[in-house]
Amino acid sequence: MPIRFDGTTARFEGDCTVEEALPLAEWLTATPDGLLDLGTCTALHTAVLQVLMAAGRPVTTTPADPFLARWVIPAIG
Repeated sequence: MPIRFDGTTARFEGDCTVEEALPLAEWLTATPDGLLDLGTCTALHTAVLQVLMAAGRPVTTTPADPFLARWVIPAIG
């Protein structure tokens, strides 16, 4: 699974597909103090991006991927 829920941190690994959007939204709802670790994320489906934008949660580790770091991280937070 590309998103691992580790206590109060969601760890994004590899390509995060549309199938991850609903579990992510449910976790964010259940974990109001949840943090996001995108360190090893390589791609985000737009549905996942929309969930992240709506949640407005802090990103603890930015992605190593230059595109995600430059364009997606500012859109999230």
